[in-house]
Amino acid sequence: MAASNSSSRALWKGAISFGLVHIPVALHSATSEEGLNFDWLDKRSMDRVGYKRINKKTGKEINKDNIVKGIEYEDGQYVILSPEEIAAAYPTTTQTIEIEMFVAATDIPFVYLERPYYIVPINKGAKVYALLREALFKTQRVGIARVVIQTKQHLAALVPSGPALVLNLLRWGNEIRSWENLSFPPEGTGEAGITEKELKMAEQLVMDMSGKWHPEAFRDSFKDEIMKLVHQKAEMGDVQAVAQPEESETPQGGAQILDLTELLQRSLKTSGNKEERAKTPAKKSPKAGADNESVHSKGTNKRRAG
Repeated sequence: MAASNSSSRALWKGAISFGLVHIPVALHSATSEEGLNFDWLDKRSMDRVGYKRINKKTGKEINKDNIVKGIEYEDGQYVILSPEEIAAAYPTTTQTIEIEMFVAATDIPFVYLERPYYIVPINKGAKVYALLREALFKTQRVGIARVVIQTKQHLAALVPSGPALVLNLLRWGNEIRSWENLSFPPEGTGEAGITEKELKMAEQLVMDMSGKWHPEAFRDSFKDEIMKLVHQKAEMGDVQAVAQPEESETPQGGAQILDLTELLQRSLKTSGNKEERAKTPAKKSPKAGADNESVHSKGTNKRRAG
């Protein structure tokens, strides 16, 4: 569990969907940006300095009406896309965490993990929420889902962690660089030239340095030093007033819950029908199986937290 508390304001409201079951939930950020933000200020007036649209060739500022968006197709060659074309490509916002499959909790390497969110049940969804959490713990599975947040589609893993379900956004497969061209020692002690004595000494050192995980014990020393300096200057009265922009509210949606037992029975029946159809030889069709999509990832890192 992180040392800092998550924001009380929900970032997103919708539902978890698997089979015919819908669980109304809200997303809360599980992390906070604790880095240092050095704002640019005009030293003459203490006004904040904003972003300007500058032509990189001429160095001149240009009007936003003269800006178009393009994707570099080849070196120096761009394809221009209109705002309408870009808007049409946005994924449909469904306010649903759509679980597509369940995989073993050890199947997803840590390198795929990107950003976690706490999932909180709402609208009388606590019982179904708890049922899904306990089922995932019991089967040692995590759900692989798609979710749209602020017009952007994400792949995500639904992971049970203590009393919570955590939605951890995942990097897409093509965003992970291959290690094939990197040099690593061969796997195995013999292949790597490690003796049994060396391994035992290393194991002893690891055990001697082992302890319980307490995240609050690890701090950003640079941030602490900077903030110490900031507090010292503030106590001496060395502060400047800067107007801060107001934050806009994020639109939020909702979802309704239906009878759990009936939906589970119908989901199991639907799943069973799919298995029966899978055993039956399919008719000849050039598109047979073309619409089936699966997610497969290899890894040995254990992901379940508790």
